[in-house]
Amino acid sequence: MQKDWREAGIVSAVKEQVHCGSCWTFSTTGALEAAYHQAFGKGISLSEQQLVDCAGAFNNKGCHGGLPSQAFEYIKYNGGLDTEESYPYTGKDGVCKFSSENVGVKVAGSVNIIMGAEDELKHAVALVRLVSVAYQVISSFRLYKSGVLSDETCGRTSQDVNNAVLAVGYGVENGVPYWLIKNSCGAD
Repeated sequence: MQKDWREAGIVSAVKEQVHCGSCWTFSTTGALEAAYHQAFGKGISLSEQQLVDCAGAFNNKGCHGGLPSQAFEYIKYNGGLDTEESYPYTGKDGVCKFSSENVGVKVAGSVNIIMGAEDELKHAVALVRLVSVAYQVISSFRLYKSGVLSDETCGRTSQDVNNAVLAVGYGVENGVPYWLIKNSCGAD
């Protein structure tokens, strides 16, 4: 069994976070961009910079890290997330410039899948859409180019998590199950 949301055309282009630890913002916006495209049949680009600059009260630290789950909560209680065009990405911590006039999406609610519940994650990716996920980047991942990456290193606690991406699908290659992910390290 396999799923690849790229085939449905709802996965937005890979963006580049540069030297800012803002992967959590790109995971969040990527999930919301897909939901928007799925609901309205057209693309939208949302502001990662707003999350970097404005979501600090929700336990996020701008370019020094954060979690998509807290970003979704921020957007919900803030009343929305501006478009990328109105609040462009700089890749640096800045002063919050949110404007309710430029909101591209709102969040009514979100669902958390607990750590290690891969069956729930697979169900959500199969039947709903892309899912924001956080995981442990290991040294072999930094040199990844293509194919299925396998490594025996696997942290067991939430403290081991150090990157957020989007699960856009899954499958099996040569008997090895894999997750298809969208990163924020550029198209290369």
